[in-house]
Amino acid sequence: MDAIASANGVSKTILYKHFADKKGLADAAMARYVETALVPRINEAISEDLDEYHLTRAVISAYITTVATDPEIYIFVHANNGVGGDQDIITASEGLIAELLATVIAGRFRVLEFSTTGSTPIAFAMIGAVRLASHWWIFDQTMTADEIVDYLTMMVWGGIAGIARAEGSPATFKSQPHSFDSSSSSPEA
Repeated sequence: MDAIASANGVSKTILYKHFADKKGLADAAMARYVETALVPRINEAISEDLDEYHLTRAVISAYITTVATDPEIYIFVHANNGVGGDQDIITASEGLIAELLATVIAGRFRVLEFSTTGSTPIAFAMIGAVRLASHWWIFDQTMTADEIVDYLTMMVWGGIAGIARAEGSPATFKSQPHSFDSSSSSPEA
C-alpha cells in the first residue's frame, strides 16, 4: 500500500479513505481493468464481421494483447485477489466475458442449425483455457504474444471444428471415430 500510495502521489491515509484494505483496492483495480481494457477489446473483436475461425483468433488475441499491454495490473490483481479464498471479482469478470461469448456462439450455432445447449459450457471452457494459459505466459515469456495466440487458437479452433463436425450434438460426436492420426485430417486424405 505504501508503494501504491507513493506511485500515485498520495498518502496511505488518502488511499485508505477510498479503499478499506488491499483487497478493496485489488477489487477496484480489477473492475476498472475489465471495464476499460478487457471487455472493450473483446467487444471490438466480437463486433467485427469475421468468419468463425478469424473471430476465434481475434477474441484470443484481444485477451492476450490486453494482458501483455499492462502486465503489472494483471499481476497485481491476481496476486491480491483470492485473499481468504475469495475470487469474486475474477470469477465475475470471467463470467461476464463467458456469457458474452456464449451469446455469440449460440447465435452462430443457430444460424448453422446446431444445438445451442452447449454454448455456455463451451464459452466458459474457452475462457478458462485462455486465461490459465495467459497466466502461465505472463510469467514465463518463453514465447512471443503471437506464438501464444497461435497455439491457443489452434487448440480452441480444434475444439470448435470438432463441435461443428458433430453439428453441436454430443451424441453425434460420441458416435464418430476419434483418431490421433494426423493424416486423416489432411486435405489429401
